[in-house]
Amino acid sequence: MNNNKRILVVDDDEDILIAAELLLKRHFSQVVTCNKPELIENTMVQLAFDAVLLDMNFAPDQDTGEQGLIWLKRILQIDPNMVVVMITAHGDVNTAVKAMKHGATDFISKPWQNEKVIATLSAAVQLHQSRSETNRLKTSNKALIEASATDKQELLGRSIAMNKVYSMISRAAPTDANVLILGENGTGKELVARDLHQQSLRNDNVFMAVDLGAISETLFESELFGHKKGAFTGADKDRIGRLVAANGGTLFLDEIGNIPLFLQAKLLTVLEQRHVTPLGSNQSINIDVRVIAATNITREALSDEKKFRQDLLFRLNTVEITVPPLRQRSEDIPQIANYYAELYARKYRHPLKQFSTQAMEVMQNYDWPGNVRALRHMVERAVILSESAMFEVIDLQLPTTLSPSEMEVAQHSPLTLDTSSNLDIESMDKRMVELALSKHQYNISKAAKELGLTRATLYRRIEKYGF
Repeated sequence: MNNNKRILVVDDDEDILIAAELLLKRHFSQVVTCNKPELIENTMVQLAFDAVLLDMNFAPDQDTGEQGLIWLKRILQIDPNMVVVMITAHGDVNTAVKAMKHGATDFISKPWQNEKVIATLSAAVQLHQSRSETNRLKTSNKALIEASATDKQELLGRSIAMNKVYSMISRAAPTDANVLILGENGTGKELVARDLHQQSLRNDNVFMAVDLGAISETLFESELFGHKKGAFTGADKDRIGRLVAANGGTLFLDEIGNIPLFLQAKLLTVLEQRHVTPLGSNQSINIDVRVIAATNITREALSDEKKFRQDLLFRLNTVEITVPPLRQRSEDIPQIANYYAELYARKYRHPLKQFSTQAMEVMQNYDWPGNVRALRHMVERAVILSESAMFEVIDLQLPTTLSPSEMEVAQHSPLTLDTSSNLDIESMDKRMVELALSKHQYNISKAAKELGLTRATLYRRIEKYGF
């Protein structure tokens, strides 16, 4: 029994309708018969069908099949995804083939064989289900693409340094050239990548972001290339790789500098050959993706062959864009701060407030080791906690910077704690996070590694403590 599957049978011969209903109701949940083709449209509007069994002739003096073709066309106008199986007289195969050229899926001949009818309609029902699922996936994918384009954060700032970035984006985006984005943590490298995608010819397709700093070496190939069921312990089902999932669109590889050398070689091979082989498979899959990579490693460090393959670097940086740190574009801070103040005021339903002259001056003179990300977190905290008419200096609660002597200790010794301060677990945890971030100049990957945390966990700590 095909549960919840509904079949429509259209024929002017009552004997055919009765025979079809008696046969099909044992295999499908509902069988609806119709002896007048003029009733097809109203019937399809009232009920959703999984397949239609349609006669090709509806008058005793008609045997050309033209009537069937007319109603086949009408059915497909009502529902382009409908699966239609034609009923034709024995020996009139040419007419049935003509119907298939016009959109019919299959045909059966009268007098029919019961097994043939059941097999044909079962296949038709499965085809209709596949078409419906494909359409749902297309609709869902389109909605996700539109949502990601609509809800993305904006690149902010009109300083000379940022105008150079915008110029590079506008020139590189319409091409399919690979782009390497350099910049410190929190400068907005992913926003640059998304802007490149939105201004590209691939903007109707997916933008797939992969944080390589959060993927372990053992899962790297599975995540990027995919795997087949049974390829390794725990691979209980097939998994599509990110490269294949991004096919036709843009693949953003964040923290590219974290990939070990032996995995860099595998990535290079895929990018050169433009096809990927999932783990456990011997069949390669062609890919068409634009690769945008980003790293917080300096250009000088990337040029070290002991850390990064130069042939891979050559493949990735057809175009190179450097995002400036916030301290080099302090004139952008008022626009960025006011943007996030308005954003979080709406989010938390707080009144919109301005920054005092003193508060803005303090922000513009601050070094911002966490760049725009740190500024955003600071503004969010201020929106939530401020009780004054304007955002004042006290509302900023900027992290206390370490003194030169503390920084010297942090740079050359394990993390230490001031035992004279509060020793509850949360205070100690906050202090360790602060020391690790300061020691590594807000390099999230290095700080997380020293603390024994994942990048995601460290980001949650940063959010929690407001760094």
